[in-house]
Amino acid sequence: MKRNGFFLTFEGADGSGKSTQARHLAKTLQTRGLDVVLTREPGGSPGAEEIRKLLVEGDPARWSADTEILLFTAARRDHLERTILPALARGAIVISDRFADSTRVYQGAARADLRQSVDQLHQLMISHEPDLTLVFDIDAKIGLSRGLARQSGEDRFEELGAEFQQKLRLGYQALLQDFPERCVAIDGEGTVKQVAEKVLIAVSGHLP
Repeated sequence: MKRNGFFLTFEGADGSGKSTQARHLAKTLQTRGLDVVLTREPGGSPGAEEIRKLLVEGDPARWSADTEILLFTAARRDHLERTILPALARGAIVISDRFADSTRVYQGAARADLRQSVDQLHQLMISHEPDLTLVFDIDAKIGLSRGLARQSGEDRFEELGAEFQQKLRLGYQALLQDFPERCVAIDGEGTVKQVAEKVLIAVSGHLP
């Protein structure tokens, strides 16, 4: 499928503020008359949303890291086919709260040392990368506190604890080094408005 739009992803550990900022940017761009599709992972399509429930709810030990990779990839493939690629083909700006980088960090580094498996499966089944990725960084303890405070019922990964959150932070810092051509660090400290200004500066000059 021909790709004419712009694919922007928001990444970061739980409670980093990326979801709030993804919604804020989407609303800002829509008020300027742009065609924007705001989506998320896991999820973003009916089939992927069903798989989401399996991944983010329940006991932390519900799945092994290897099984999680397969579930995330299945959800991502459906999301890509049914939501992302059609929107890009019509020239829309797609803003996704998480994409493949989350699997690279969560299952490839923090949950287990499975980065090679993640990359191989990604190349085989997804084979698409964002045009730009904003990586939100925040103190691990603050992020964990925020995540648990939401009490959303989707806190399976937050329940893995502070040590896991710190591994996530280090994993995302490494990601910035792995993909410097598309990944931009965003300091998640500050008010929603202050961080939103950082986001606008980061995307300025990139969006069509």
